[in-house]
Amino acid sequence: MQDGNDSAAQDNETVVVRKPRKGIYILPNLFTLAALFGGFYAIVMAVDGRFDLAAVGVFCAMVLDSLDGRVARMTNTQSAFGEQMDSLSDMVSFGAAPALISYVWSLRGLGRWGWFAAFVYCSCAALRLARFNVNTGVVDKRYFQGLPSPAAAALVAGFIWLATDLGYKGSDLTWATFVVALYAGLTMVTNVPFYSFKDVSMKRSVPFAVIVAIALAIALVNLDPPKVIFGLFVLYGLSGYVVYGVRKSRGVQTSVISTSTDEPDERGLH
Repeated sequence: MQDGNDSAAQDNETVVVRKPRKGIYILPNLFTLAALFGGFYAIVMAVDGRFDLAAVGVFCAMVLDSLDGRVARMTNTQSAFGEQMDSLSDMVSFGAAPALISYVWSLRGLGRWGWFAAFVYCSCAALRLARFNVNTGVVDKRYFQGLPSPAAAALVAGFIWLATDLGYKGSDLTWATFVVALYAGLTMVTNVPFYSFKDVSMKRSVPFAVIVAIALAIALVNLDPPKVIFGLFVLYGLSGYVVYGVRKSRGVQTSVISTSTDEPDERGLH
């Protein structure tokens, strides 16, 4: 009887351990929401006819988008929710926003050809983001597979910012905007390798000359931001084809897929 009473007492004293409630990490998602706001702000400014501010909104979103992932890794706050949130924010800021800005600024003057170019850019951004999410585990981290969507958005927004700064109207550059939008959009869905800068370690010491070079680069951008920034992204937007050509001429593998997969859905995206 004593053993039975002891076991009953132990059962009564059993503590129910509750699983911790799942939450959302605030810090990295604040950067993601700020990037999303940058894209939304760009669309609103384009509707209001402030295309210079619309371009600045896209570039601010690009800077904030580059920080959210780094912040999440530094603070060990990565999550599946954050990854999905980041993709949705990128679609707005680097897919829908540049397409709408370019259409309102210039492309609508081309009629059907105008919304054709805007839609091609927007759809290519969606396809590029979807492919990136699927191929994350099989792509060489040193390179992007196709032009990254922030750089594509920078090409379109930078072109509009520069043209506006030089005094051009959208109606003066309809076909030029058409070409830029198509180039940026279609380059996103190619297999051309673009350097990702992900192997650059911020924790590694560098020579003093590197810091001086960074200071000079910042000063150079401040001299004439529209020209310098657009010029830099034009060079980056062409760099992938240069790398592809060099690899091809040397007989080196041009694909950035580092490992193979047996999944038929993923294999078709390579």
